[in-house]
Amino acid sequence: MAEQTVGRIGVESLTRFCIEAMTRVGVSESDAKITADALVTTETWGVHTHGTKLLPGYIRRLKGGGLRVDNPPKVSSEGPSWALVDGGSSIGQVTSTFAMRKAMEKAKETGIGYAGVFNSCHFGAAGYYAWLAANENLIGLSMANDWPTVAAPGSRKAVTGSNPLAFAIPGGKADPIMLDISTGAVAGGKVYAAQKLGKPIPDNWIVGPDGLPTTDLTLFPDQAALQPMAGHKGYGLALLIEALSALLTGAAMTYSVGFWMKDDPSTHTNHGAAFLAIDVEAMTPLPNFFGRVEELVKEIHEAPKAEGSDRIYLPGEMECEKRRIALRDGIDLPEDVRMVLKEMADSLSLDFEELE
Repeated sequence: MAEQTVGRIGVESLTRFCIEAMTRVGVSESDAKITADALVTTETWGVHTHGTKLLPGYIRRLKGGGLRVDNPPKVSSEGPSWALVDGGSSIGQVTSTFAMRKAMEKAKETGIGYAGVFNSCHFGAAGYYAWLAANENLIGLSMANDWPTVAAPGSRKAVTGSNPLAFAIPGGKADPIMLDISTGAVAGGKVYAAQKLGKPIPDNWIVGPDGLPTTDLTLFPDQAALQPMAGHKGYGLALLIEALSALLTGAAMTYSVGFWMKDDPSTHTNHGAAFLAIDVEAMTPLPNFFGRVEELVKEIHEAPKAEGSDRIYLPGEMECEKRRIALRDGIDLPEDVRMVLKEMADSLSLDFEELE
């Protein structure tokens, strides 16, 4: 393996750091490994808003008791192709991994599987769970609801959460086709990053208390809301995700969901989530499917390019390329992520400096 590039942090080192931080506040080694893998994998994709930056917030809730370490997720009811999972207020990544694997298990038995979740918490990057399915030659979809931070067209306040949606399509020897989006115009984490770094934002990210676009970062999230992705289209998708993640599962909805970042850390948030898996091989031979994926990828890559463009990317290609570099050379963590991890390390008597 090549030596780690100066200034970058090795994937294994960052993973060990995250595991140590969680075990110091009572998380089991197995749950810490699951959570660390989700967070660090997200970092390798270059999605730094939903990686290890989230860990201090989880630590806060673990210390307060709002996230439990003694109540693992379990299936509360199920049928041949579906299951409802009680997260037990465990770490969101632990519950979500459990639920996605349950959906995958159902899909391998019946062709398609759904697992809905209640009593969960913030689950990080939706793409991680869809990626788990693609790694086993299944098409994966994942989504979750959240405390409202996104306005509806015409509203003066937030109406839905940023309600993320992700899918991953296995590509055989090729990278999976993978998309992970917020139904807000931008992920709330990017607004928080701009606040932390004192950077300006464009006027199409948030609306103020009058429902009109603003660039005043001091208003978010108490007096401002994210704009919906693509207007009414993002708003509609957010409601579909609310239905599959909360209406159907019995999880909290909209303002009944706990605000995991700011609410009393002793309270449970009761987030909802939904995971779907499709077993490709149940419907068509895998070699045929992968051949068709290759045809699709080739067609898109060879499409006429606009002036100044030298490549057309499929969703997930950039992330997969960044991951290969990160696995070889280490992760280049942004300064805002380093700042919050150093603060957390100090509070837990851990040495973050030795990773740098």
